[in-house]
Amino acid sequence: MASAIDKAVRDREHLLVQAGTGTGKSLAYLTPSLLVDGPVVVSTATLALQNQLVEHDLPRLADAVEPVLGRRPTFAVLKGRHHYLCLAKMEHADEEAPTDTLFDDAPPRATQWLGEAGKLGKQIQRLHAWSEKTTTGDRDELDPGVDDTAWRQVSMPARDCVGAAKCPYGAECFAEASRARAREADIVVTNHSLLAVDMLADRHIVPPHKLLIIDEAHELADRVSSAAQAELTPDAIERSARRAGKLIPQAATDALAEAADALTVGLADAPAGRLTSGLPEPIRQAVTLLEMAARSALSAIGEIKSDDPDPVRKQQAKAALDDLFETAQRLLEESDFDVAWVEKSDMGSGRRALVVAPLSVAGTLSQGLYADRTVVATSATLTLGGRFDTVARSLGLPVAAPAVPSARGAVAETAAPGALTADAPPASGDGWTSLDVGSPFDYPKQGILYVAAHLPRPAASGLPAGAGEELVKLVEALGGRTLGLFSSRRAATQAAELLRARTDLPILLQGEEALPLLVRKFREDRASCLFGVMSLWQGVDVPGDACQLVVIDRLPFPRPDEPLAAARSAAVDAAGGSGFAAVSVPIAAIRLAQGVGRLIRSTGDKGVVAVLDSRLETARGYGAFLRRSLPPFWYTTRTDVAIGALQRLAKG
Repeated sequence: MASAIDKAVRDREHLLVQAGTGTGKSLAYLTPSLLVDGPVVVSTATLALQNQLVEHDLPRLADAVEPVLGRRPTFAVLKGRHHYLCLAKMEHADEEAPTDTLFDDAPPRATQWLGEAGKLGKQIQRLHAWSEKTTTGDRDELDPGVDDTAWRQVSMPARDCVGAAKCPYGAECFAEASRARAREADIVVTNHSLLAVDMLADRHIVPPHKLLIIDEAHELADRVSSAAQAELTPDAIERSARRAGKLIPQAATDALAEAADALTVGLADAPAGRLTSGLPEPIRQAVTLLEMAARSALSAIGEIKSDDPDPVRKQQAKAALDDLFETAQRLLEESDFDVAWVEKSDMGSGRRALVVAPLSVAGTLSQGLYADRTVVATSATLTLGGRFDTVARSLGLPVAAPAVPSARGAVAETAAPGALTADAPPASGDGWTSLDVGSPFDYPKQGILYVAAHLPRPAASGLPAGAGEELVKLVEALGGRTLGLFSSRRAATQAAELLRARTDLPILLQGEEALPLLVRKFREDRASCLFGVMSLWQGVDVPGDACQLVVIDRLPFPRPDEPLAAARSAAVDAAGGSGFAAVSVPIAAIRLAQGVGRLIRSTGDKGVVAVLDSRLETARGYGAFLRRSLPPFWYTTRTDVAIGALQRLAKG
């Protein structure tokens, strides 16, 4: 992998690398990065990997290569502006706390601000003291930390910042200092969300570089979609009006209030879900009112000048109104390249929003990601059905043979002279090449993939009775040590209740306690089981015999009410293809591979992955495609074989 990256940089060719858990891929991409002239940027999807790089991998690498290079390589972390203390906000934190607590993203809790004796007041005091001694202003270095409400009083989102030139604290800005350190470092570690914002903002944040490493690359397209997503809520309109305050005339404030009221009514009458026939008329009228009101308010505020008495507050008001105006315009355009939907919370908060997001980000990535730099994208799950094509296409790379639906609904490749067979990964595309470095794990000897092919095809949501009985048998055979990955919270809850009623094992259920605490209890108690939903499919790393059974209740296809997936699928259908094959199956393949990957985390691990969805065996088209996307476990559909293996593991 290190040699391939070195060659890719020299040849100025992009590279996709699949590197399984345990291959040491971090060191494999960091080492050749030190041979590149100028900064190398490494982008990760998770805070855990970012911390691993900065706290463990990079210091070890620097120690190892210092005698060879004759100097110690340097590295820096680049985060979003809101991660850093803002001295301009800090100056007014005490007086602004009641207002911002009420009008910013937090729910109204005026009683929380009780002067210096209140919890929030004490946290602000501690932030004041910390601001006088911190050299970075990085929130992650504040120990103990403060809650989000307090941090909002002293941090500045990028959209609200007036810039160093206009800010009275520009010369002392912690965020600007972090960017300056990044420009001087050999390796800059950032995250996909900031990388996406940087790309959408024409690269004004991340320092210029010749090599970009994208770790956890299967997450990038979703993060770019999130960065390009926007929403309107009545609360946001009201907050913007209050932020503007006396900067705008009363008529403009009243117009914003009228738009907020109209949107409240429009969202109340509209059902949750994708808007397939344009904006409903009540919502269209509300968005039109908002566009005119925001335009009028922005005109009243005018431009920010260096001699403004409070440029920070003026910029905050202007940024909030800009967001409303641009989102309203975007929604009214009803572009074929956007998807709009109504979102309603089912958690009792009453939140309602009008959301818009891009139908695809492949074009955005194609135009903004690859110019003037070599990109290396790596992950443990880059091949789907044994090929790189699907992920390459989602990342905006050209693929000569586009995916088309086969007669049986699987994802197949169009035939072309010299084309590779469906089971062989393509070596390259136009300007890119690929490499699968395999895994240090002996999957056929370390693990079993058991599919309960005798169970009925899952239908209604929740945990079917047959699947529940199968789960009890498997867990009892091992005596705990089970990670249950469920497609819905209802199914996870039903499974927990069933096991609690039928066994004496400690059953940990996501949502009943903080997730880090649940994972720690699961790791420490070999008799315990941990059940949860999608965040557990990727975020749990429990090597050793604490986790020897991973149970997946059903194939993780996107729900029909997921607006983006449904819209993308419909677009493929309209073009004459199969949306299910082109959209739903790849999503399920990535999710399933991530979930299955929870089992074998080290060379000494052994265990069973049990899939309680018979379609993985019986669906002759996509079932085979999904299995090819998984590690090569020893495969069986025999219950007695899986039970016997678990009983042997239980005996040690």
